[in-house]
Amino acid sequence: MKPLTEADIRGALVNAPPHEADRMPMPGLHEVVWADREYLGWRDPGSPQRGYLVAWREGNPVCIVLRASGTRLQAGSAICSLCNTPQPANQVTMFSAVRAGEAGKRGDSVGTYICADLACSLLIRIAPPQFEMQPSPDEVVASRAARLEARLQAFTERVLQAA
Repeated sequence: MKPLTEADIRGALVNAPPHEADRMPMPGLHEVVWADREYLGWRDPGSPQRGYLVAWREGNPVCIVLRASGTRLQAGSAICSLCNTPQPANQVTMFSAVRAGEAGKRGDSVGTYICADLACSLLIRIAPPQFEMQPSPDEVVASRAARLEARLQAFTERVLQAA
């Protein structure tokens, strides 16, 4: 992922009124290892049901406000729709995003299950053990990253899609 500044992120907000960009809490951007990210995601410490996801689309950053469901999965396992990683159910949350533009003003939204901590980029980099006749761990991580980026772009397109 290309590095972002606070101004980049605030200016990229697509599914909330402009005044919300001023109130958006920022993560510690100086701590981000940009080369190890497909997107930047974080939860609002002052409003735990609010999250943010920033990705690049056609050379421009896109920031999406997310809302976590108040109901969490309790038992079993679940799979994140972005990183496609099975996890304990309580570590995956349904997030919704108001759609951009007129569709969002009408109340339209889209939702998907995402890692509750929005840290898919870190999770996909847990390399599998190396076995004979299998791709190298680096190849596995690169493949996971490519698939994560494709699913992320599809979700972003759904948020931006005019209905």
